[in-house]
Amino acid sequence: MTMEIKVLSFPADSPPLLVIAAAKLAGITIPTETSGSAPTFSFSNGSKLQGTYVLLRYIGRVGNFYGQNAYEAGEIDEWLDYTPVFSSGSEFENACTYVDKYLERRTFVVGHSLSIVDIAIWSALAGTGQRWDSLRKSKKYQNLVRWFNSLSAEYSDSLDEVTATYVSNRGLGKPTAAKSKEQQGVKGDVSEKGKAGSRPSFEVDLPDAEIGKVRLRFAPEPSGYLHIGHSKAALLNQYFAQRYQGQLIVRFDDTNPAKESNEFVDNLLKDIETLGIKYETVTYTSDYFPDLMEMAENLIRQGKAYVDDTPREQMQKERMDGIESKCRNNSIEENMKLWKEMIAGSERGLECCLRGKLDMQDPNKSLRDPVYYRCNPIPHHRIGSKYKVYPTYDFACPFVDAKEGITHALRSSEYHDRNAQYYRIQEDLGVRKVHIYEFSRLNMVYTLLSKRKLLWFVQNGKVDGWDDPRFPTVQGIVRRGLLVEALIQFILEQGASKNLNLMEWDKLWTINKKIIDPVCPRHTAVIEDRRVLLTLTDGPDKPFVRIIPRHKKYEGAGEKATTYTKRIWIDHADAQLISANEEITLMDWGNAIVKEISRDQDGNVTQLSGFLHLEGSVKTTKLKLTWLPETNELVNLTLVGFDYLITKKKLEEGEDFLDVLNPCTRFETAAIGDSNMRNLKRGEILQLERKGYFRCDVPFTRSSKPVVLFAIPDGRQQAVFK
Repeated sequence: MTMEIKVLSFPADSPPLLVIAAAKLAGITIPTETSGSAPTFSFSNGSKLQGTYVLLRYIGRVGNFYGQNAYEAGEIDEWLDYTPVFSSGSEFENACTYVDKYLERRTFVVGHSLSIVDIAIWSALAGTGQRWDSLRKSKKYQNLVRWFNSLSAEYSDSLDEVTATYVSNRGLGKPTAAKSKEQQGVKGDVSEKGKAGSRPSFEVDLPDAEIGKVRLRFAPEPSGYLHIGHSKAALLNQYFAQRYQGQLIVRFDDTNPAKESNEFVDNLLKDIETLGIKYETVTYTSDYFPDLMEMAENLIRQGKAYVDDTPREQMQKERMDGIESKCRNNSIEENMKLWKEMIAGSERGLECCLRGKLDMQDPNKSLRDPVYYRCNPIPHHRIGSKYKVYPTYDFACPFVDAKEGITHALRSSEYHDRNAQYYRIQEDLGVRKVHIYEFSRLNMVYTLLSKRKLLWFVQNGKVDGWDDPRFPTVQGIVRRGLLVEALIQFILEQGASKNLNLMEWDKLWTINKKIIDPVCPRHTAVIEDRRVLLTLTDGPDKPFVRIIPRHKKYEGAGEKATTYTKRIWIDHADAQLISANEEITLMDWGNAIVKEISRDQDGNVTQLSGFLHLEGSVKTTKLKLTWLPETNELVNLTLVGFDYLITKKKLEEGEDFLDVLNPCTRFETAAIGDSNMRNLKRGEILQLERKGYFRCDVPFTRSSKPVVLFAIPDGRQQAVFK
């Protein structure tokens, strides 16, 4: 017996359109109310269910929208894992292209009747408002538009009511219907000024944001390559820029010449492009060095900054203890004199730094006279040796944000204590206040994200470079076999939460698998070590070739040539499992019966003999084995697996990462592969049947040089060959 849903609660400006639409189509009337938490069903018996897709699946089961059999239900689950990609601004049109092609000969996404997948995708498109309306008119996605229009017409009574209430030409909005438990259905005004955008993942708003007037910046320091943590910041900035129809710029915070280089700038831009980040322009903090110098001098003249020659360690202790520096009350003339020494980079100037005069007694230690400028004689990667003094990030960022017209600065919550400092510096400089929006830093298990620590691995030869597949850099994880689409989906699922979280890699690799498995081609490999020949006495005296699909369920993967011979290779591990007179299945061929098994003195199988039994049923065999023909066309392979660089899930405060280094993180296994693997291209993803997923890192060039394949984790186990 189905429990009665007492109320559906959700954030007022983040209505779960797909849940509401599914309920309407199922004929279920659900009272609604607004709340600050994720969409929730409260039942009459006090039970609760929470989460947009959890609620959708519940409606699907109650309303009979979950497929006609177990297989269709499985397909529906796969599609529901995919549909959140529509919420990614950069991937929206790619998703449209994918589904458009898929729907070429289909009326519904799964099977032959309406399911919650149709409702989810329809809602994702409808929820973008004008964006989807424009695409519908462009004739770009004819199959998708046909499908969308068909659903809209067939179920117009329910769907029209939903869109009229919750969707404006700007996208999802705040419904006036969702005010109290007594009000039901979907009616109301969605024109609340400044609030718009489809946001199934981020149930938050930027403070005081107005449509068309939001300007954001993604501001990496060019001291390393982009890593998965930076990716979250970049994608969140893009998400909000698109949601508010605003602008996004990329700014390089290049204030520390000792750590920065043009190599890092070039690769950061490459990584930003890889993520699909669309930006208006690229700027540099160094573009504003003259302005910052002028601002610093103004602060000195106003008595709001002073030059300090206290040794660094002593200064840090004084700040912690709230002790004023002996230089704090120097005259403006003395400060200006020492400032000139700093600018000249003289011996005296190198002993000094410029500090803001804020409040040495403030409980927030970031306000205890922070450093604004330091001397650094190292040439800058863009402007050479023009300057001997450089602003700190803490001083430069508030000024440049205001100067560039940034309306909202997205910062990870690790900077929370510095927010007061940020606002105080803007106040002292007399510049416009910029809103700060915090989000939680993305932390991954067994992973270091500090660029200083990652640089240690590079400089000490522990990895091959910043794009090493063991690294959490964008280039590293893409080289490992992660699709950017999966990374985007993973990060958008985290949303703009401020809660600190330690994420498992398995979740990311599971998303990746669900994307690559339906389309990646299948190939066969046999491990080189102790591989075993199986002689089929009635096998073909003359080898013959059949052309078969590289993927049985996806034509787009193309075809491959499979050679059938009298003698075939199988893995030693498989040979060890075979019993005399056992019937086995040779994949892509048929059954065979093994009659004779030869072993060495240690009991290892060295040779097998048997005959084909092609009329046998594959359903009756216990072993379904991959195999390769005995030909000279086989390709030499090196299968490479990786492990984490450190052995601890999370480092504690003050713990040295050098104490938890993993001594062995790369494993190579020699193998042979089918002849079709000569045609693999670098970067191509494939599945070696019964062995897992791989990415081609070094393609075929000549027989003596093996093709190198990197193992891709599948979310269930570490892809490590030992």
